[in-house]
Amino acid sequence: MPGEQPVPKGKVYLVGAGPGDPGLITVRGLECLQQADVVMFDYLANAILTRNMRPEAEMICLGRHGRDQVWTQDDVNREMVSRAQAGSHLVRLKGGDPAIFGRFAEEVAALESAGIEFEIVPGVSTALAAGGYTGIPLTHRDAASAVAFVTARESLAKHEPDLDYHALARFPGTLVFYMGVTTADRWTRKLIQHGKAGDTPAVIVSRCTLPSQRTMFTTLEGVAGEIEKTSLRPPAIVIVGDVVSHRANRNWFADRPLSGRTVLLARPEEQAWEWESRLRLLGADVIVQPAIRISPVEDFSSLDRAIENLPSFECVVFSSTNGVSHLMERILSLGKDLRHLGSTRLAAIGPGTAERLAHYHLRADVIPDVYRAEGLAASLTPNASGKRFLLIRASRGRDLLADELRSVGANVEQVVAYRSEDVVALDSEIERRVSDAPLPWVIISSSAIARSLVRLFGANLENARLASISPVTSTTLRSLGWEPTVEANPHTMEGILQAILAAETQRVGP
Repeated sequence: MPGEQPVPKGKVYLVGAGPGDPGLITVRGLECLQQADVVMFDYLANAILTRNMRPEAEMICLGRHGRDQVWTQDDVNREMVSRAQAGSHLVRLKGGDPAIFGRFAEEVAALESAGIEFEIVPGVSTALAAGGYTGIPLTHRDAASAVAFVTARESLAKHEPDLDYHALARFPGTLVFYMGVTTADRWTRKLIQHGKAGDTPAVIVSRCTLPSQRTMFTTLEGVAGEIEKTSLRPPAIVIVGDVVSHRANRNWFADRPLSGRTVLLARPEEQAWEWESRLRLLGADVIVQPAIRISPVEDFSSLDRAIENLPSFECVVFSSTNGVSHLMERILSLGKDLRHLGSTRLAAIGPGTAERLAHYHLRADVIPDVYRAEGLAASLTPNASGKRFLLIRASRGRDLLADELRSVGANVEQVVAYRSEDVVALDSEIERRVSDAPLPWVIISSSAIARSLVRLFGANLENARLASISPVTSTTLRSLGWEPTVEANPHTMEGILQAILAAETQRVGP
């Protein structure tokens, strides 16, 4: 009808998420995620990848086997078509590669039938990743000139004969079995019955590329027994063939300094990502459970007045990276730029805060040798008398610095640039993990985080290894009845990481 706006044309992207490690998604896959209106992902795709979505994009989890109601394939197809017809750009995020046992043919058929435009973005298949992450060559010039990917769980609706085990038993190369955990007794027995040697080397790789990856070397006839003995659950993949005997002598994946260790990172989510990535590269299984939440102030009037008067202060003092970010973003949102600071000197409580200033092309004039309020006070008080200081602070915290400056005759104004609030409840998945196993390393980077963590976890901290960022945080922990395992020196996140690594090198056993 005249005047009606045409419905925008939608599109579906079938994106391979890779086998588990979020770093293995392709650049094109990441681009699709960043531009999507809707992301539909299954339990084999690492949910961390959804952090690359736009804030306003919609996230749809298709369920996890054994925990949630899993969507049927027909439901998935209908939802994709419906969203695309409504104009959405939708990413169907699939574990591994969409074209390998990913049912992408059915999804493509549904899209083509509805006239929906689509793009297929390949991913790293679990089989290929398993070879790299165990040091096993899937092909070898002497041991295997071919490789076959086999599903050990065929469609119940198939009218064709079962797998040709006679041909598979004589296959001149490596066999890689997907989805073979629950049917291991059947497919291994059939291979042996059709002539495959029972002592053929085999390896079971569970949760491939994730920090919790398990690698179990056995033989073809021992696969089912190994799965039963270890109570192994999917996802897992089994590699069968002489190539298993040609594995690398060194296991680079398992040899990383924090392999097999779990680290709970209690920082606010927006500050945790960098350190989460660092810890994962070192092999740690990282749990992110913020203990505090950082947010803008509700009323900007006091902050705006302070910003207007910034050039009148001799020194602006930052006691956290959050203070830097919230002040600078507010300055920019008011239509001002760095010139508004004039000749005002800048003081930072430590190198992390100074680094955040550098992000805005600003250099800290004062950084104390001791990265705490006492150290900053000692650096500023000798020449503070009669001068005006603006302290950028959170909605809560110590008044020590302001008191010290006033005691030597400084004119001090404090302004709250952001809110710091306790998180009141654990994420349900993390609560489940804590109930199943003792808490691991816990990184505690402030007194506020220490107090909130104790309230959140209570007695579950009993067997945890607590890594404190500073003497102030350690004192807070002790006042709450908990002794830190290590304390950072210097008092930075990098210092915490090095303290954990040093403790791990001295540790024997699990």
